Amino acid sequence: MVVQPGNVIVSANGNGITIVTHSSAFLNNKLSFTGKVSPAAAGRVVEIERRGRETNWAWAPTTHGSVRRNGSFSAIWPTNHIGQFAIRAVVAGTLSARPHTAAASATLTVIVYRPAIATWYGPGFFGQRTACGEKLQRSTLGVANRTLKCGTPVSIYYRGHTIVVPVIDRGPYANGADWDLTEATATALGIADTVTIGAVSLPRT
Repeated sequence: MVVQPGNVIVSANGNGITIVTHSSAFLNNKLSFTGKVSPAAAGRVVEIERRGRETNWAWAPTTHGSVRRNGSFSAIWPTNHIGQFAIRAVVAGTLSARPHTAAASATLTVIVYRPAIATWYGPGFFGQRTACGEKLQRSTLGVANRTLKCGTPVSIYYRGHTIVVPVIDRGPYANGADWDLTEATATALGIADTVTIGAVSLPRT
């Protein structure tokens, strides 16, 4: 559970299809996709599909674009769901015959975050048991949430960095906050006050 760059460019290549995008986005923002296929596919449709918990683990059409003469394509998704998604590009037929799938790219992973208010806690509680039964230490990485099950992994985004930590406690119940980070989690992300973060629960592996 270490801090990682949070908005890097990611790409996947397979079956002669390359797809490129950013690894993260915020809900109701635009996520752009670009890519390349054979120029012989000019005029055909590239469907961007996503798969995750929010799509019941089925591939769901997300957005699409047309292949240009040089084989490039682009598409924009106005992100309307949060979650961690596998993304792929599928070359279909013409716009009037999109269901006739020809090939799919390899997949890449994108996380869409919900903006939320976060506080942090620790001093005065070290040595005590959390609502999930864990002994809180200064080095404990975790987050408190009012409803998510104990142990649920949560990805947190703040100022270009991310960290994945488990739910270890209940709360917060003040300051209009949705999340309460342990001191170690807040320190790892450079948080020293009440801030707006991006947060989303991830599937358990």
